[in-house]
Amino acid sequence: MLEQHLYLNATFHTQWSTTPRATAMLTRGERILAIGTPEELRAHATGITSTVDLGGAHVVPGLTDSHIHTGNYAREIAALDLRGTRSLEESLERVRAYAATLPEGAWIFGGRWDYNAWDRPVQPDRQALDSVTGGRPAALPSIDGHTLWANTAALEAVGIDAGTPCPVGGEIVRDADGNPTGILRETAQDPLSEIRQSPAAGDLGAQLAEGQRRLLAVGLTGVHDFDGEDALEGYQQLRAAGELHLRVHKAIPMTALDHAIAMGRATGDGDAWLRTGPVKLFSDGALGSHTCHMTEAFPGDDGNTGIEVIPYLELLALVRQAAGAGIAVATHAIGDRANQLVLDAYEDLARNPLDAPAGARPGLPRLRHRIEHTQHLRPDDVQRLAELGVIPSMQPTHCTTDIPLASTLLAGRDIASYAWRSLLDAGAHPAFGSDAPVELPDPLHGIHAAVTRQDQQDQPAGGWQPGERITVAEAIAAYTVGAAYASGEESHKGRLRPGMLADFTALGADPYTIDPSELRDVSVVATAVGGLIRHRAAG
Repeated sequence: MLEQHLYLNATFHTQWSTTPRATAMLTRGERILAIGTPEELRAHATGITSTVDLGGAHVVPGLTDSHIHTGNYAREIAALDLRGTRSLEESLERVRAYAATLPEGAWIFGGRWDYNAWDRPVQPDRQALDSVTGGRPAALPSIDGHTLWANTAALEAVGIDAGTPCPVGGEIVRDADGNPTGILRETAQDPLSEIRQSPAAGDLGAQLAEGQRRLLAVGLTGVHDFDGEDALEGYQQLRAAGELHLRVHKAIPMTALDHAIAMGRATGDGDAWLRTGPVKLFSDGALGSHTCHMTEAFPGDDGNTGIEVIPYLELLALVRQAAGAGIAVATHAIGDRANQLVLDAYEDLARNPLDAPAGARPGLPRLRHRIEHTQHLRPDDVQRLAELGVIPSMQPTHCTTDIPLASTLLAGRDIASYAWRSLLDAGAHPAFGSDAPVELPDPLHGIHAAVTRQDQQDQPAGGWQPGERITVAEAIAAYTVGAAYASGEESHKGRLRPGMLADFTALGADPYTIDPSELRDVSVVATAVGGLIRHRAAG
């Protein structure tokens, strides 16, 4: 007999046009049985039904983070944290204090330093890191994850020296004598990233379990995860142990594409708890690292237009290879030129469609290809993206974090930046996320950013480029129905209506009526996945 639960004393904002508001919800097993009033649902219930009082909460469909790196997020919970430092010197003191807690020879991971936020923005180097690490190897990603700061011991561990060539799509920064400075950009990080994602960084299974607990606590019921195959294995282990309480749409790393195809994996495989997602490709880097691929050069940067991480013809071949195997494509693109090239590749696929792959199963849904971040677009590409049916997978807090950078580096350019309003008006289906651990995973912070386009100090007044602000309803939709549409799950996720999965987020205030400036401070009362409360706030 499936368990029945009657959820009461709440306002349910269903995103279902037939019954947009309700005061009770009845679930059976993992599904919603009925929506209505307490009296209606008590009459509807059969058999043993437990009653759950939600304490006057405002309930929305379960919020999904459509772009997160849960492996890295989980690993960094207890790692070195350089966020918020105001100088190189302050960062080094934090490294020194953290290193002193580790045994000799242990790797130092974590980081998330941001030289753009330092009072004196300077690129750090390995010698500075050597001075505070006591001989321990250190590999510290920047805040955006597209630059890595390594010390001499770390470089030596992977054999990077003056004779090491720069890889395709990456840069080993060198001093005047040709020696590595310790700064590695884009694909040049890969050898050290492999170590950061190895057992040297700890027990990933235990880390994912703690990460899951924290994600449920901020109101998330599901994630689209963009970390490696090790994270997939970790989630499979949690599932086998009956301890997976968060729904996971798991992307395939580009490096695992051939193996995934050989194993017959395709987007949508799996079940409602753990599914195969798209393959993750990279077109460029990031704004803060000056590695996103722009049409015009960054000001004062010797003609640098960023890095084309995967050359276009190779990108096109990978898109067609994946699509031919029934695997959707999600390509990282931040700069306007990168977004243009990714759209070119998707448009080429649309105009020159592939034959159905051999042995393809009948009735497979049309693949929904995505652009991850979609930060800076040429105006013509806004409509093109929508017409191609490409999903703009976007992270609103990137906009509010990047306001100082974007205002300086992109001033005077004819581009649409973090263009949520324009994309919605063009008919696109945005899916919102956080890119944690780059940003905090709290979806209420993302909703606040999308609605106000203001930073944590409520600046600028009226919001940055306020014409691109969206409504609370539109922002919540991008975390619910938009996320479900992106993963091809809109038939059973994203709304509160009979037959849908009983996933919901209960909030301590009505997000639709409070002052928008208060959105990021709304508390999460409870988070339910599969009809069961998986997190409930203390008190």
